Amino acid sequence: MAESAAKDFDISSFRNAQRAPFCYNTGIVKFDLHIHSCLSPCANLEMAPSEIVARAVAAGMDGIALTDHQSARNTPAIAECARRAGIKCLFGMEVQTAEEVHTLALFDTVEQALAMTEWVYAAMPKRVNDPETFGDQPVVTWDDDIVEMEWRILAMGCRRTISETATKVHELGGLYIAAHVDRANHSVIGTLGAIPEPMVDSERQPDGGRFFDAVELSRTADESVWLPKVGDYAVTRSSDAHNIEDVARVWTEADGEFSVAGLKKIFAAKATRISPRLTSF
Repeated sequence: MAESAAKDFDISSFRNAQRAPFCYNTGIVKFDLHIHSCLSPCANLEMAPSEIVARAVAAGMDGIALTDHQSARNTPAIAECARRAGIKCLFGMEVQTAEEVHTLALFDTVEQALAMTEWVYAAMPKRVNDPETFGDQPVVTWDDDIVEMEWRILAMGCRRTISETATKVHELGGLYIAAHVDRANHSVIGTLGAIPEPMVDSERQPDGGRFFDAVELSRTADESVWLPKVGDYAVTRSSDAHNIEDVARVWTEADGEFSVAGLKKIFAAKATRISPRLTSF
């Protein structure tokens, strides 16, 4: 383990990673865009990619996204699981920015997600994880074998700002979503008081100039309270699942294609429909 902790993550080892198919048919799609695997230190170790995919298929999802804290190193595994199960998948991560705000970066390919991981890792503290304090962080194969333990503390944030992270996500061809905006902690509204907008031309993003392509409501958020607070942003609802029984308990649906380009069109048209909130667990 000491040798493993000393080496840096190398994206080149995943260049030929198996990917989920991208022949995405149009129609009504039902999806959960915020799911953690066992790589996230706060997630249950039962959250193997194979179990996540099986649960999503059983729940009738057309698409899912894997969004572990600060890392996409389990996306190669879930790509193969999704391919075998015939479910559509996006690949990403939940980035905790310098402002201590949680945000979702979503991509069409494993390679894009791993490039984003490299960029985030470069701005993280070089501290070795203590599993007894923060939890285990296994990198796994599609059939649940542990490859290694991620040595960085994924529970910690990075030095990248929202502006910088939005720019990188969009440069890589991804979507950027403000996570669980209704929560008091680690949300743009709870932490900053409002959804930030670019203040100078250098911060403006493609396709309208905003940092975020959409915002996410948590599974318990009362939409009658929160929809007026998010203005004219497209709204999603996702499970933020850390336990297998929570995968796809809430969802978003829309008419269109489950891909970055398809969701970008859906978000631009504000054409999402969200599931009812959970009032009990």
